[in-house]
Amino acid sequence: MSLPPRVCADFADGVLVLGAGIAGLCAALAAAPRRVLVLCPDEPGRSSSSWLAQGGIAAPIGPADSVDIHVGDTLNVAGHAADPVAAARVISGASEAIDFLVAAGVPFDRQDGAWSLHLEAGHRRARVAHALGDRSGAAIVAALWDQVRIAPHVTVRCGWQAVTLATDAAGSVVGVHALDAAGEPALILAAETVLATGGAGRMFRYTTNGPWAAGDGLAMALVAGARTAALEFVQFHPTALRVDTDPLPLLTEALRGAGARLVTDSGDLVMAGRHPLGDLAPRDVVARAVWECAQTGAEVLLDATRVFSSPAGTAFPGARATSLAHGIDPARTYLPVTAAAHYHMGGVVVDDEGRTTVPGLWACGEVSYTGLHGANRLASNSLLEAVVCGRSAGAALARRPIEPRGPAVAFIPVATTEVEAAPLWHALRVRMWEAMGPVRDGASLSAAITATRAALESLPENEHVLRQRHELALAMMQAALAREESRGAHFRRDFPTRDESRDGPRAVYPRAVA
Repeated sequence: MSLPPRVCADFADGVLVLGAGIAGLCAALAAAPRRVLVLCPDEPGRSSSSWLAQGGIAAPIGPADSVDIHVGDTLNVAGHAADPVAAARVISGASEAIDFLVAAGVPFDRQDGAWSLHLEAGHRRARVAHALGDRSGAAIVAALWDQVRIAPHVTVRCGWQAVTLATDAAGSVVGVHALDAAGEPALILAAETVLATGGAGRMFRYTTNGPWAAGDGLAMALVAGARTAALEFVQFHPTALRVDTDPLPLLTEALRGAGARLVTDSGDLVMAGRHPLGDLAPRDVVARAVWECAQTGAEVLLDATRVFSSPAGTAFPGARATSLAHGIDPARTYLPVTAAAHYHMGGVVVDDEGRTTVPGLWACGEVSYTGLHGANRLASNSLLEAVVCGRSAGAALARRPIEPRGPAVAFIPVATTEVEAAPLWHALRVRMWEAMGPVRDGASLSAAITATRAALESLPENEHVLRQRHELALAMMQAALAREESRGAHFRRDFPTRDESRDGPRAVYPRAVA
């Protein structure tokens, strides 16, 4: 018989933040003087995709750049689906976001006293600011974590796993049902709850995302009835290092900005004739090209030898170290690469301040859908969105009066099977890769939906995490099946063209959960 959960009412009048990546930490800091509890399954450096981010943060701070140019690049890449108002709002906050990060202690790279800015795919200007070379995410998280540790209004509990959102009889979110560091059930009450749980890349067999980026926050929001959008739009990074690890190490796009080229083992240029920008085409185009070459049996390689055998290679210490750790000298040998699930453009629909459609529930970062990315994310806009929208949500929460909520509906989170080792979880990841990968079709999606429904029905009711992940996979596949066109990162071989009647900033909004 399951024991009743321990009720943690310490923060019943405060803010609960689920996740300790860049968005969550920014929201926690900005919510002062409100009392904030940050819940994360591991130390911040190991439980967020932010820590793994290499490319840096996009910001129009260079002398030949502007907000308008950056917004234009964002909209051009987004598959005629981004919200121009949202893009302008986020990008207009870039300069202030950089100033905030500098004040927080982020050691951004400089060159001759000026910003060291890098060119990435889809950008018409070099505008990606790096910190510690290609270890930007780790540098930013470390600096923010230092600030959180000394912030008197923030408490952090590591080793806790959120299982499902706690709701009252009216459907408002009043906190979270969780498992504590010892695996015991606990109910944490809060006046407002912020999802900053990251993306869903771990739903796919091949991914650059670690075990905590499995879409759990998004899945919990679906169960709570939050409106979602763009679930079918998953960005695949074209240059994950193809080695025997899970997740796959990322080789930053900036390498191609510095002159690296994609080639096959027979010497053909992968991007020849595919796009005017060649190797610096938008990610969806490059990822499909890499995937299609691999389907023919060709080995796809990244020739970065000229980069790493020149002074330019000093800007990529992480990529060099990763390659050497796998026995490859990137100055001498081409790097084997594959496309891999990297970023989810879809998420919980939020307003300008991060509110979802469910009272008491907020979201920021990759788990949210702001309209900035549309159907395809412009490289390095994600860290910008995390900082700007995380701080915006926190500031709004700081101003918000505390609203009384009803008591939580009874629920006992049961310790589930070790999910990463569960055969049904592995099977779901393989199925998602095969049906929801860079190239899709209706027949594969329909078959995968049938198989996933059967797997869901076979799961015990107390396998909460696995059940929610299967439900999220179904929602993603159903969204992909319903979109009978190709747009941005969503490519259907049976519907290879874009349906222009669906263009516009609301192109990805139709999905809602009743």
